[in-house]
Amino acid sequence: MSKLRVIISGGGTGGHIFPAIAIANALKKLRSDVEILFVGALGKMEMEKVPAAGYEIIGLNIAGINRSNMVKNLAFPFKLIGSLLKSLKIIRNFQPNVVVGVGGFASGPVMYAANSARIPTVIQEQNSYAGITNKLLGNKASKVCVAYDGMEKFFPKNVIIRTGNPVRQDILNLEGKRQEGIKTFNLDPNKKTLLVIGGSLGARSINLAVKSHIEAFKAADIQVVWQTGKLFIEEAKKAVVDANATNFFVSDFIYTMDQAYAVADVVLSRAGASSISELCIVGKPSVLVPFPFAAEDHQTKNAQALVDHDAAILVPDSKAGELACNEALRLLNDSAEREKLSSNILKLALPNADEVIAREILKIATKA
Repeated sequence: MSKLRVIISGGGTGGHIFPAIAIANALKKLRSDVEILFVGALGKMEMEKVPAAGYEIIGLNIAGINRSNMVKNLAFPFKLIGSLLKSLKIIRNFQPNVVVGVGGFASGPVMYAANSARIPTVIQEQNSYAGITNKLLGNKASKVCVAYDGMEKFFPKNVIIRTGNPVRQDILNLEGKRQEGIKTFNLDPNKKTLLVIGGSLGARSINLAVKSHIEAFKAADIQVVWQTGKLFIEEAKKAVVDANATNFFVSDFIYTMDQAYAVADVVLSRAGASSISELCIVGKPSVLVPFPFAAEDHQTKNAQALVDHDAAILVPDSKAGELACNEALRLLNDSAEREKLSSNILKLALPNADEVIAREILKIATKA
């Protein structure tokens, strides 16, 4: 059996990088001799996270269109051409059997170069609304792995497979982890707990909403595990100390998310693809506040896909301050509503996405 080579391209955010690494790990598990090369964007978090996971990565000098400062876009055509040429060289040198695109800046040039070199491609579209790059590349892909129904409006029906999004392995089984979480977050096991997560960088509208409702959570005797992100941590800590809110655990980043999910009765969260996939698997009743400036407003569409199945509550970002915490408090006091949301969101879970996607990649790679 000849050695298989796979390029995985994309990144930019944790929502792209984490699934990419999960797919790589699944490929290695299924076929230990597979050689994997990542291609990312210079200066983005994949350049640090991918080597930390044990994989080689090459960076492209590429960035997206800057909508707030058009002058910065003058270099875009040159970066794009340079990235395309470098991608062609990478493919020529590495000679992959298949190229996988997970979205993000680096995905476009690498996938385009693969198509030009007649290398089969696989797209992993995490969101319910496909990004521009993936829509353009989808017509030439051998397979498009999606997490939502109705994606034939973006891609040819015959290449779509509903796999779900890969999630971190430690959340697949939360049994026995509640007790660990109670110790980690210094909680009272007899009180209800709200988990607040706004993505790895935090979410300002959610953070401000929680800050303004500290007294309301104290009055309701609700515990809050609050991941603020780096930019809000000092402000959050000061607010909690000033209010003498001993019912709050505050951290800029939670590393033991399995324990955090295990202790949560309700989750208040953004609506990124990875977050939603995790919430489906852990089956937690959720209040979702989509980030309104995500490309094509895809977070709102992700959240709406759950709302359509009566599986979550959606609060627009513009109403976060007045509604998000009040909806969370209402849900914490309504066990019947929590049970209904939990039951419905669990039905949408696809827990073995990494392995399903890896099997599809290997099928295509061995045909090539």
